[in-house]
Amino acid sequence: MFGYISPDTPYLFKKDETLYKAVYCGLCKSIGRGCGQCARTTLTYDMAFVSALVHNIRGEDVKIEKKRCIVHWFRRRPVAEPDDVTVMLGCANTALAYFKLCDDKRDGEARGALRIFIRRGFKRARKKHPRIAEIIGEQTERQAELEKRGCASIDEAAEPTAQMMLSLSRYALGERASDCTDKLFYSLGKWVYIIDALDDFEKDVKKGGYNVLLNAYGLRSREEMTEKYGEELKFILDVLFADMREGLAGINFKFNHDLTDNIILRGIPLKSREIFYGKSCGSKGVHDEQKKS
Repeated sequence: MFGYISPDTPYLFKKDETLYKAVYCGLCKSIGRGCGQCARTTLTYDMAFVSALVHNIRGEDVKIEKKRCIVHWFRRRPVAEPDDVTVMLGCANTALAYFKLCDDKRDGEARGALRIFIRRGFKRARKKHPRIAEIIGEQTERQAELEKRGCASIDEAAEPTAQMMLSLSRYALGERASDCTDKLFYSLGKWVYIIDALDDFEKDVKKGGYNVLLNAYGLRSREEMTEKYGEELKFILDVLFADMREGLAGINFKFNHDLTDNIILRGIPLKSREIFYGKSCGSKGVHDEQKKS
């Protein structure tokens, strides 16, 4: 995951903010329990969203208690008790981080060296959930092959991330997986890949790294690219958002889903606008039509 999936905080109910933070802290503890202490540093809020969503669809409530942790020792805070779901997702988080750092190492990024600190955690994750490591490894390799041959198709380049999210969701949800959850996670994966490519565009151009938007449009200036091909990019993002909404609407939730609704229906459009226009222009743009409906 890339850290783009987050709530629209001003519109988040207090109860949901508490749940979100508790799930995040619970995942942190679950990673420590399942993959070791070093692996806890890789946790992202993306996985907190996935945890809340998976728990709800599976009908498995989280148990929240006030506890202390190493980072917040002086004051107790709500923490979701680790369970089988959070340990499983903690393993997925660790595996995702490890493969991402391995990819960074191949690309010559200095941070790729950090993979040695979570290698042991990855091995523990792979032992607990070998299928998760297999899914991520297969799609990471597929992604590397596309980048190696300079893939210029946005849809094709985003496919490995989309398929990875879909397969991981099926594994996590088990018999609760459906066509609607498939559509939601597949579209979410494709959205994450494209938003990441747009966010990293200038950095990739400067460093000479692969970026599907650079290959697809052939322009090295982000400003020029968005000016010339902005409507096409907005259309792609809007279609993916519409698919997310359609998938979300067909899911049978077991508990209140205000938190995940906020993240998907408000957080995703907000993040799209922030990345597309820049943070100072977050009041207009991508997904406006969806917001009105």
